Amino acid sequence: MAGFSSSRALSSSSLLLIFLLFSFSEAREILVGGKTGSWAIPSSESQSLNKWAESSRFRVGDTLVLKYDSAKDSVLRVTKEDYANCNVSNPIEQHKDGETKLHLDQPGPFYFISGTKGHCEKGQKVIVVVMTPRKHYGISPAPSPAEVDGPAVAPTSSATSLQGGLLVVAFGIFALGLF
Repeated sequence: MAGFSSSRALSSSSLLLIFLLFSFSEAREILVGGKTGSWAIPSSESQSLNKWAESSRFRVGDTLVLKYDSAKDSVLRVTKEDYANCNVSNPIEQHKDGETKLHLDQPGPFYFISGTKGHCEKGQKVIVVVMTPRKHYGISPAPSPAEVDGPAVAPTSSATSLQGGLLVVAFGIFALGLF
């Protein structure tokens, strides 16, 4: 009987480990605009990178990838005020390599503008809002609208709300296997 109990515990532990590996997603590399050459002056409002960013989900640990002609352009990470005013004189970060990788290391808004004179004013800029990491061991309240600064982010699908419930089920199976 002891062998059966140990086997059940091992099976339950394996199931829990597999579940945990799949429930925690890893960081991604995201091509800005979804294609090479998107870091450019948009041809219309509907082509704005902010339209793309509003429909995307960004998490801490993700990396944005911008591909552009380094002889003609650059990418500046700036403050909210410098973004609004297209001020290129005091960037937080400056990139000119043609294939810029920007690590999103904290939740909240990131502001990017073109470093080429006149491009920002013509719409070559984007705000990326990085979601606050979810805690997988409990329910946390949604942030108030005042806490999020930047473009609106679409609500999550109902599938993400199931993760907490599945974790409880997996833990229950694991616990039953131990006793």
